[in-house]
Amino acid sequence: MSRIAVDIVLLPDEAVTTLALRANADLVGRCGSAIALHPENCLPHISLAMGCIEPDAVETLRGLLETVGRQHPVGELVLTGVVTSLDARGESVSAFALAKTREVQELHECVVEVLQPHATWDVTEEMLYGDEAVAAVTLAWIRNFRDKAAFAAFFPHITIGYGTVEEVMSFPIRFTAPKLATCHLGNCCTCRHVLTTVPLAKSVSTE
Repeated sequence: MSRIAVDIVLLPDEAVTTLALRANADLVGRCGSAIALHPENCLPHISLAMGCIEPDAVETLRGLLETVGRQHPVGELVLTGVVTSLDARGESVSAFALAKTREVQELHECVVEVLQPHATWDVTEEMLYGDEAVAAVTLAWIRNFRDKAAFAAFFPHITIGYGTVEEVMSFPIRFTAPKLATCHLGNCCTCRHVLTTVPLAKSVSTE
């Protein structure tokens, strides 16, 4: 089997997951968003690192991420508002922006470094989940993640979908993200299939 494209992510708690699903359903209904979130096979998430790995590396990464999860708690997280930007095709994409705390940045950088020895970024359509057509912008995002979306350029967020969110929400929204997950990426960099999950500590381990 060839390499698979993966995203190592934070999975938000039930309340924020529900909020993201509701906002996305509105975009699907009003704007025909190509991203249709689902609680089981298209998960709301906060991307930390992307790349292409051999299937045999999934379990190796799980063990490494268990250590990361113990050593890099992020505590309470905060959604600061809705951000709408244009993708490479000029289409509007809405997301919940996440406050970039020192703990979130450190977790991101650690996950990128853990993934680095096991990954390549020469992604092809066959490496993504499912058999739907894959947009060129999806492949470009994965291919360029290290150079354009990591380290100083890291922008933590939860993608809601294509279109502009109209629902009035009260920010900031405080929440937790109890798990790190490795997910098989689908079109539009969606998390289509959870390969492994590990717990994220609430506080620094004393072990």
